[in-house]
Amino acid sequence: MIYRRMGLTGLKLSEIALGSWLTYGGAVGEETTAACVRTALDHGINYFDCANIYSRGAAEEALGRALQGVPRADYVLATKVYRPQSDKPNDGGLSRKHIFDQVEKSLRRLRTDFIDIYYCHRYDTETRLEETLRALDDLVTQGKVLYSGISEWSAAQIADGVHTARALNLDPIGVDQPEYSLLERRVEAEVLPLCAREGIGVDVYSPLAQGLLTGKYRAGAAAPEGSRGAHPQAGRMMEASLHDEDTMRRVEALRGVAAEAGIPLPRLALAWILRKPEVTCAIVGASRPEQVAENAAASGVRLDEATLAAIEASL
Repeated sequence: MIYRRMGLTGLKLSEIALGSWLTYGGAVGEETTAACVRTALDHGINYFDCANIYSRGAAEEALGRALQGVPRADYVLATKVYRPQSDKPNDGGLSRKHIFDQVEKSLRRLRTDFIDIYYCHRYDTETRLEETLRALDDLVTQGKVLYSGISEWSAAQIADGVHTARALNLDPIGVDQPEYSLLERRVEAEVLPLCAREGIGVDVYSPLAQGLLTGKYRAGAAAPEGSRGAHPQAGRMMEASLHDEDTMRRVEALRGVAAEAGIPLPRLALAWILRKPEVTCAIVGASRPEQVAENAAASGVRLDEATLAAIEASL
């Protein structure tokens, strides 16, 4: 496993990280969750990503239990805040009140004294940016959070965050977590260059396009039983893509490129992501230990120019 420095921070993350969206605390049972975490650690993965909204806190609880007994210095733990937790007026967003309330709940569920990376899960248009950044800065000062992160902020919003933190002498934004894959490249135009310029790490989510780039799905065929496409929630999110002729054409073309390169499609997709110097790591979900091992094998894979050219031609 190769480790990369997260932006200009001193934190080093494994190139492949283990996420928990739609898996742990929900579709994946306790024993399998523990097995996936053990496999991740055995393969050098040191970064585990979660969010308070995943399975309404159950994902954090499952991950916290699975990591019990592992020396805290040996892994990096991340979670997120923003999404509404109930219909109560102050139980969502990035207000100081909601952030302080949710960090305590996440700490308890994760069974830890501190969170390594605490992400603002989305941008909050109803709360002053200064209020949010001051709350995060206070958590860093208190030692409950080590690094502040953001997810799915626009380039303009990230720039505002950088300049506001700098002007107020607050702890800087350390990392961004955007969606990025062979099938979703919108961050290339502005977000990646901005993060590189400002020294912000980039931890990519959905690098396998919610499973489309795992090689499981074929045009016109039903999603395999037990796959993300067959999951009630994820399946609905993937349905349009699975029935989009252009998307599935690109997936089939990429399958051919992977075969020509002699590597599995998911390894090709992850290696393509990790070729970018702006990217710190790729966060990948897994419902079985063998999937964790396969994803971890993408670390260190470097694609030659001919393969990279074939990938671009297929898109």
